[in-house]
Amino acid sequence: MRLKRQIADLAVERIERLFELAEVAAKAGQERRSDRYTQLARAIGMRHRVRIPQRLKMQLCKRCHRLLIPGKTARVRLRGEYMTTTCLRCGVQMRRPYKTPRAPSSRRAGIGPQERTNNR
Repeated sequence: MRLKRQIADLAVERIERLFELAEVAAKAGQERRSDRYTQLARAIGMRHRVRIPQRLKMQLCKRCHRLLIPGKTARVRLRGEYMTTTCLRCGVQMRRPYKTPRAPSSRRAGIGPQERTNNR
């Protein structure tokens, strides 16, 4: 099991490094190289069955898998409670909430599932 964990950790490190390289390449105008880096990162994740970290996954287009850089490869708009990101290559729109989550209700503070059943 320890070897599998080491392999998974190494795969995540490689994925993160490929995303860094993809961002540098995209900012330099080398879009094909950037696309190749993201393609390799996705392939490593699938091969070793590790998830791409959420913060990096949010930078990928859901349809064409291009690295989304606001102002360069993506358009970002704030609408109500959502941030809408539009990929400039394929036109798909992705919505993500950007407001902070609300605090838990005061009625449920400190009451676990077992405590609720005992109080009835």
